[in-house]
Amino acid sequence: MRDENKFIKARGKIPHVDPSVFVADGARIIGDVTIGAGSSVWFNTTLRGDVMPITIGCNTNIQDGSVLHGTFGKHACSIGNEVTIGHNVILHGCQVGDQSLIGMGSILMDGAIVPDHCVVGAGSLVTEGKVFESYSLIVGRPAVFKRKLNDHEINFLKQSADNYKLYQTWYGEHHE
Repeated sequence: MRDENKFIKARGKIPHVDPSVFVADGARIIGDVTIGAGSSVWFNTTLRGDVMPITIGCNTNIQDGSVLHGTFGKHACSIGNEVTIGHNVILHGCQVGDQSLIGMGSILMDGAIVPDHCVVGAGSLVTEGKVFESYSLIVGRPAVFKRKLNDHEINFLKQSADNYKLYQTWYGEHHE
């Protein structure tokens, strides 16, 4: 049986979380949130789907202390497959494509789009409405395109997601 303190109904909507998803202690998944198979939501993370939907793909990890939210009537939050969201990231009404990595402490604002196969460097601020191209290294406050990713970096993006698939297993029976 799922821990009812982790899954909270809001505005008549309940989270839809695949049974294989690892949800760590202290995490809160609220309202209109959908999470695909094999993903993980780590300690003290908040997915607040009370004002707009949050959609998270398969095999994606949302690390400790992160917050995902939307903007009422304007911007939902959408995260692709095999994405790594680092510790203490804020994703607000934005989109992140498949096999991307959002570095620790980064902030993505309303309407921002980080597409497939991108890295947002730790501590970056992706400002409202900013759109990048796939295979980009994105850094700074405000964040700017730095260069295209090389093959080693592109391969690391899937490896990062795979690492968190392993880490889930260290916590015993994680699905109910």
